[in-house]
Amino acid sequence: MINPKRYTITAALPYTNGPVHIGHLAGVYVPADIYARYLRAKEKDVLYVCGSDEHGVPITLRAKKEGITPQQVVDKYHEIIKNSFQEFGISFDNYSRTSAKIHHKTASDFFKKLYEDGKFIEETNQQLYDADAKQFLADRFVVGTCPKCGNEESYGDQCENCGTSHNATDLINPKSAITGNVPSLKETKHWYLPLDQYESWLREWIVVGHEKDWKANVRGQVKSWLDDGLRPRAVTRDLDWGIPVPIKGADGKVLYVWFDAPIGYISATKEWAVQNNKKWEPYWKDKETKLVHFIGKDNIVFHCIIFPAMLKAEGSYILPDNVPANEFLNLENDKISTSRNWAVWLHEYLNDFPNQQDVLRYTLTANAPESKDNNFTWKDFQARNNNELAAILGNFVNRVAVLTNKYYDGIIPAPNKFTDIDLDVLAQIKKYPNRIGNSIEKYRFREALGELMNLARLGNKYLADEEPWKTIKVDANRTKTIMYVALQIVSALSVLSEPFLPFTSVKLKQILNSTEDNLKWDAILSKEELIAPNRKIIEKAPLLFSKIEDSEIQKQLDKLEATKKENEQANKIVEPQKEIINFEDFTKLDMRVGTILEAEKIPKTKKLLKLKVDVGIDIRTIVSGIAESFNVDEIIGQRVTVLTNLAPRKIRGVESNGMILMTETPKGELTFLEPEKENVKNGEQIS
Repeated sequence: MINPKRYTITAALPYTNGPVHIGHLAGVYVPADIYARYLRAKEKDVLYVCGSDEHGVPITLRAKKEGITPQQVVDKYHEIIKNSFQEFGISFDNYSRTSAKIHHKTASDFFKKLYEDGKFIEETNQQLYDADAKQFLADRFVVGTCPKCGNEESYGDQCENCGTSHNATDLINPKSAITGNVPSLKETKHWYLPLDQYESWLREWIVVGHEKDWKANVRGQVKSWLDDGLRPRAVTRDLDWGIPVPIKGADGKVLYVWFDAPIGYISATKEWAVQNNKKWEPYWKDKETKLVHFIGKDNIVFHCIIFPAMLKAEGSYILPDNVPANEFLNLENDKISTSRNWAVWLHEYLNDFPNQQDVLRYTLTANAPESKDNNFTWKDFQARNNNELAAILGNFVNRVAVLTNKYYDGIIPAPNKFTDIDLDVLAQIKKYPNRIGNSIEKYRFREALGELMNLARLGNKYLADEEPWKTIKVDANRTKTIMYVALQIVSALSVLSEPFLPFTSVKLKQILNSTEDNLKWDAILSKEELIAPNRKIIEKAPLLFSKIEDSEIQKQLDKLEATKKENEQANKIVEPQKEIINFEDFTKLDMRVGTILEAEKIPKTKKLLKLKVDVGIDIRTIVSGIAESFNVDEIIGQRVTVLTNLAPRKIRGVESNGMILMTETPKGELTFLEPEKENVKNGEQIS
């Protein structure tokens, strides 16, 4: 769309069954925020909305797990998510929630409009039912084998392995996620949106009409869905949590979350309009409005097929101009998983790295999964900060601020005669707004961020080549010109960094003492000078970015390692009970308290230690496979429990006379079985 009057920007509604993690940020919220901030900097009419998705089975599952009500779940996580977004600098014009009254009314009215216009199909059919739980098993209440890829842990609505969406009855060997029972089939009545009736229109609109401007991954997934053939999809479900279906004969049924959630964009707009005394309709019904949905690839079908079909069926709404969906972000070479706690949670990051929001924003943008799945590592995060933000951008700004204060008491000097190099640098500055802007408008945020850093590199090169610390000794007038030009670069950075690094942008403007100037994006193209001489900059400029130490990164890696061990322990298969023994067999075991006197590693082995253990009746040699869990020095003097009458056995040439008894903690760590009382003597029997 050329020169739209206004922009409506939506970001996928996060489920309130848990906090927000870096995968959500990289895929949806950071790119959407960059886009919204850029358009505002261009003085466009922008509305950026989002909200908590508070209905759906994941909410009820979380409630059952935590032993609280669904409302308590959504209240808890809505506040965590909303506050995290705000602290992280995600600049929503309104962040709403689908439990709000205005959303319930908006979604109900939308449904009734389609119902009254005859857009739904009413069908009575058989669905999976859990007799013990006394409820139908919609989507995530049922798991089974995906009929397309064979994944044995597919949900009833979608397979997370291959991305295919399906109905719960399509699953092979389905089981109830509530009780584990094999469900039965039971008749129930529901209303369906006949997606097959919109198939040819969708193909013409997206596959043909947006062939050149939509991302290949989006068009490819849409085409795959269309090629498989669309089927009617239920818009209601049997559940006690959600928006009640607003027609007669639908008792005990609620709107399906996939139908209810995207309407949340509209209700969030209505809520914003009420709060700001505005009209909401132009942002959704004016054809000169550009609507852009930011989502992850798992939401492509909902935003490119189902929601557009809903809007088309309703008849009065505009359609999305673009849906720049991103791929997935992995964490330390493993898929981010809420259920496995394998994630970097935003609220925890904000606690662990206070006032370093822009470091994470930068890393997630520089490594954004725009065309393929990408990987976040803590080492890369550290390198991005230390080697790029601090060493390039921060270093340049710091040198300019220090030299300006040193040479001119912080007063920006008036330039003298410009050299060809000066004029070239000043001319190059004016090219960056369009370079960065063109990339943003094409949804190439990594590319845009790279151009911003190139401007900082230009500044570093200019200082290194012109060497004001040398010219100050021989040519004071030349030094003034150099510093003036360098300060123009800093001024441009203060504006152009705002979409990507909003907190840094504020600091830059504070350093330049230009917070009231309101220098705009496009003004960089036309103004002769971006910051005028004789202004006094801040006397002691703070470092924009501090070095992140290895110890800080190790803490995060240790946290993930602990999570990995907890998952391994949780998923550990419990060995079946061994064959029954008689009491007499048990009494033959001679277990005694002992003390480790000596310990040494057995050469050419990873796990084996050779121990000398005082077991009261003698001092004996025991070989134990604990070398990976304990250092030799730390176990000298350790009280242990020893099975003393185990038949001797040679292990790696060493005769072992007994066994040290061990156990594992919930985190999978080995620990000794030792007597609780300190006065127990070596050799005392355990019975």
